[in-house]
Amino acid sequence: MKVRPVQLSDYPAFKKLFCDYYTELDCEEDPLPLFDDCLLPDLKAGLFEVGICEIEGAVVGFVIFQIDDILNDWNFKEGCGDVRELYVAPAFRRQSLGTALLQYAEAALIKSGATEIYTLPVEECESFFIARGYTDGGEYCAEADNKVFIKNMDKSDF
Repeated sequence: MKVRPVQLSDYPAFKKLFCDYYTELDCEEDPLPLFDDCLLPDLKAGLFEVGICEIEGAVVGFVIFQIDDILNDWNFKEGCGDVRELYVAPAFRRQSLGTALLQYAEAALIKSGATEIYTLPVEECESFFIARGYTDGGEYCAEADNKVFIKNMDKSDF
């Protein structure tokens, strides 16, 4: 298992996983135009980063993360690290891949200067983040319809 930055050659596999993710979330929006017209241009513009998890050459998971900035369309907590999306293909779950992806994002966000990281997990995933040190921050994001979970970071952890 290897977690690394997404590369141009990974885009087809990343696109498929992203579409699987959106389908699993039961979102009403078509994920293909969302990926092609929004996600990919923003990734190429450097507005966020993507880490992928690879097993034997196959991309099986991803994490999308950023430091919130006023220049980004998604800027909920300016200056904070944001784990925007985290997904592992169903056949590869419960093998610590989600944890590896989260740790990868956290380390990169710390390196970029974040001292606080947040995420907006769907209710079914809250326990995953709680088990990894996140707490209910007492905030609610109406746009995403999720609670805000926060983790204060200590650079010595990485």
